[in-house]
Amino acid sequence: MNARIKYLLIGIITFIIIFLMNYIGNDSPDKLSRALLTATCSVIGLGIGLWIYSKRDQNDDRNHFD
Repeated sequence: MNARIKYLLIGIITFIIIFLMNYIGNDSPDKLSRALLTATCSVIGLGIGLWIYSKRDQNDDRNHFD
């Protein structure tokens, strides 16, 4: 599977899980906006982390055994 598709799928699953955790477990009147904001920020943070991880993995010369 392509790396972009894999990372996109991970982001979508993360968004859904965090959104539902915040939406279902919140009793405040603005629970929709809070759940959307939290889930969006979480996916952005995850995306930045995965981008840094993939760049670090490309520049690693220790894993090339040839």
